[in-house]
Amino acid sequence: MASTKNNGQLFQLSTMSSLLDGVFEGAMSYDEIKEYGDFGIGTFEHLDGEMIAFDGQFYRLRGDGTATPLKSEDMTPFCSLTYFQPTVEKKFEQPLEKAAFENELKKLMASENLFYAFRIDGVFKEVSTRTVAYQEQPIPMIEAVKSQPIFHFKNVKGTIVGFWSPAYTQGIAVSGFHLHFIDEERKGGGHVFDYSFDHGTVQIDKKSHMSLYTPETEGFLNANLSRSDLEKEIKVTEG
Repeated sequence: MASTKNNGQLFQLSTMSSLLDGVFEGAMSYDEIKEYGDFGIGTFEHLDGEMIAFDGQFYRLRGDGTATPLKSEDMTPFCSLTYFQPTVEKKFEQPLEKAAFENELKKLMASENLFYAFRIDGVFKEVSTRTVAYQEQPIPMIEAVKSQPIFHFKNVKGTIVGFWSPAYTQGIAVSGFHLHFIDEERKGGGHVFDYSFDHGTVQIDKKSHMSLYTPETEGFLNANLSRSDLEKEIKVTEG
């Protein structure tokens, strides 16, 4: 695939609805996706962990609690990437629970109808994450997450990376905030479903458009992407 370095672009491989249908085949390798951004989140072939990327460094967060740099041959069925160039930065000095903190983040957005990349560096009173585990056979994601390991980090310093996607993109992306976490030691993390913020810095990069790449893997071509319970399934899988 030919890449294009577009700093205003949010690149996405595949759709959230395909993951819900159990399309876990790798569609692009690490060597391919890194041409589309230096910052982002995703998952891996067979749902073998969560992806987090920032400062050009890509990590796999596995269900055994480890975090390891990606290898050239590592494959992903789904990821969202961008070249991170923040135009908004704000320091927060007082503790805030998740809902209150995300309301403050929304105040920094020009409109909830646009795309944004978020990076949050700081100290968290608690971060609760889940990390999907390896699936040998394709199964609906709502079933795969039933066995996912849950981790609770307390009084931890680290980085949250992710995106805000508008409501109208639900099913293509995950509407609202979709965030992943890694600790400062780069030893563990995962998909964020709850957190309590203590203090730190938020950086925001507004994106002008999304580029969606639809893979031609057998699983994607034969997937049922007309999910009747889309909202319910995303709520269950994303936490």
